[in-house]
Amino acid sequence: MVAINKIKEIAVKVERTNEVTWQQILTLLDFPQHTSEFRDLLSKCASTAMSSKLINAQKGFFTEMVVDAVLSLDQEELNERLIGMKRVPGGAMQDSLLIKGVAFKKTFAYAGFEQQPKTFKNPKILCLNVELELKAEKDNAEVRVEEVSEYQAIVDAEWQIIFDKLEAIVATDAKVVLSKLPIGDLATQYFADRDIFCAGRVATDDLNRVVQAVGGSIQSTCSDIQQQHLGTCEKFDEKQIGSDRYNVFEGCAKARTCTLILRGGAEQFIAEVERSLHDAIMIVRRAIKNNLVVAGGGATEVCVQLGFGSHDVLDMEVSAYLRDHSRTIEGKQQLIIGAFARALEVIPRQLCDNAGFDATDILNKLRMKHAQGGKWFGVDINAESITDNFEAFVWEPALVKTNAIAAATEAACIILSVDETIKNKQSDKPNAGPPMPAGAMGRGGRGRGMPRR
Repeated sequence: MVAINKIKEIAVKVERTNEVTWQQILTLLDFPQHTSEFRDLLSKCASTAMSSKLINAQKGFFTEMVVDAVLSLDQEELNERLIGMKRVPGGAMQDSLLIKGVAFKKTFAYAGFEQQPKTFKNPKILCLNVELELKAEKDNAEVRVEEVSEYQAIVDAEWQIIFDKLEAIVATDAKVVLSKLPIGDLATQYFADRDIFCAGRVATDDLNRVVQAVGGSIQSTCSDIQQQHLGTCEKFDEKQIGSDRYNVFEGCAKARTCTLILRGGAEQFIAEVERSLHDAIMIVRRAIKNNLVVAGGGATEVCVQLGFGSHDVLDMEVSAYLRDHSRTIEGKQQLIIGAFARALEVIPRQLCDNAGFDATDILNKLRMKHAQGGKWFGVDINAESITDNFEAFVWEPALVKTNAIAAATEAACIILSVDETIKNKQSDKPNAGPPMPAGAMGRGGRGRGMPRR
């Protein structure tokens, strides 16, 4: 609590020089020549998250993409699940793009799909969990007929069932029909003749994102489809991205959403890019929700409130404060606070070790700088020295740092509360198999009973 209180105690006000409302910021996203202080702060947070990742060389390109993606969401909820990521092998990382809407790979299609229109403006969208395919009932069915005409009536009924479903869908005036289950060749051709686009076998995650974005709901029957069950968007299009075709829904009215199309050489490389961007997205999202960022790099972690901000201090500055504070306390608590202060120096020490620097020399410089009042100084990996990490824009959300200290403290308290442990003797023999059951030691053979005497 002393460390957390110290973070809250030291506060320096930062005035916002450019007052821009949320709506203005969202409007300016389509015009890169306009910038704002708020957007710059988020860009610094995203850039810091990518500094140690594989995409460090292209972090300028991906930083703008990440900030645009987060700002395109509803700023009240900031639901990260509405940001989709799709991997498209081939091309370079710079070929990656941001689509302000939902996009998913074109599904398997039957004959007749080529005749369907691929572009709509303000279409009605119907999402189903219904199989639109003509096939005979083979399982769990028994039909007894006495005349040939009765058999023909059964065949006609199968056709009538599928046509009733298709006519019910057409009657809704939906122009885009999506389904989790297959849409067969008969339904595909039926929709093509009526200028309707359809896609079957849509992945569950993709269909759920479409419903969240365009509105409506997933229907499990075609018998009672109402207008409130349909969704809509400003534009639907099928685009060529790399060697694949993608169905794209833009201008979704129900929820603000976006999709990141990631390009690259190998599949493993694109997977690493996806993980790096996910980390950056969560950092930017956290910075928006909590309005506080801190200088990273294991330095004097200085919080700057986005907007009407404040500055707080962590790591080296808190460590120095705790060491001074421990001298004013008597008893065992002095040792506890002193140990806690030394533990905070692990962060800059670990950074030095990872970079191959002399950790002792760097820490001595940091202690000297902090004693002189340079509370924002931390490790500079590029110069193999120390620097003002706030001025160097090495920033990350303050809540992440605060939670890290709280979680580490709770974990240490739990471990220290353990009075006694029990050692498993079997663990000393890692190559030994499980113990034999009682009475099995005297048995011979290979599971064939007792040997004859």
